[in-house]
Amino acid sequence: MAVVAAYLYRDGARVRSVNLDETVDCEGKRSEFVWIGIVDPTPEEMRSLQTCYDLHPLAVEDAIVADQLPKVDVYGDQLFVVARTARLQGETIEYGETAIFVGHSHIITVRHGSERAHTALREQLEKAPKLLMHGTDYLLHAVLDYIVDGYAPLVDDIEEEVLEMEAQAADGFLDREQTNHIFTLRRELSRLQRILGPMYEVALKLARQELPGIEPEARAYFRDVQDHVRRVQSRVDGLRDALTAVFQLSTLLEQQRVGTITRQLAAWAAILAVPTAIAGIYGMNFQNMPELHERYGYFVVLGIIVAICIWLYDRFRRTGWL
Repeated sequence: MAVVAAYLYRDGARVRSVNLDETVDCEGKRSEFVWIGIVDPTPEEMRSLQTCYDLHPLAVEDAIVADQLPKVDVYGDQLFVVARTARLQGETIEYGETAIFVGHSHIITVRHGSERAHTALREQLEKAPKLLMHGTDYLLHAVLDYIVDGYAPLVDDIEEEVLEMEAQAADGFLDREQTNHIFTLRRELSRLQRILGPMYEVALKLARQELPGIEPEARAYFRDVQDHVRRVQSRVDGLRDALTAVFQLSTLLEQQRVGTITRQLAAWAAILAVPTAIAGIYGMNFQNMPELHERYGYFVVLGIIVAICIWLYDRFRRTGWL
């Protein structure tokens, strides 16, 4: 386990560091609490925290396994919140999990598979301690808001790729690799939506329900998180629709190109059918073919062939087939 930080806070200020096996008496004050941040703990280390902070065994088990969808569970006077992080790695979206234990005098964040640490958030809050003074429910909002804000760079990167694909589809034709990339991104966005839905439900539950440790004044902050998730959902829906439109545009342009080529081939085939038919007739070599004995018959037939071909070419040009 990597202990990122473990500190006691009082009235918005950091007081001292704490040990993971240390039980801290915060005397019931909302402005005094312990904030512990750890990464990839072992079962033994989680059980040590369970003993010190009276964490529920089921919540501890979920935090160890780290394969949960976003959720909010109530265990007595404590909350157990699971949030999912996401980042774009190549063509795929990699997900992490952050489990959050929230009590009146402690908040413990357990991260799995997330490279985005909470160090920047901690420094930001310590520079503006008014939020920390309100207690762990406001800190829970800050952590969730920090996680949700992490979705924005991911969506921005995919949006840039989609814009490039739209330009390519409009200027030319998408090759097989680009088409596969479209379906890969669309599949990844569908998976992201399956994460954003439960994340929205988490924010909704914290904003509307009466939960232990969540003061009524703090619910407005969770509504803000809810709005952030909704905006990300809207952007993801738009990107999925845009990818579908890019593929449809590419397919339509390809069909138009094939149709144009087909019409051109049909037009040239019709033009070439004239000399082919006439030459076929005269190639039968029957004895009684009066035209064979005409002095200028050869030139007349050639003139007829050229005239018909020119007439057909002009008609096809007028109709846009050539």
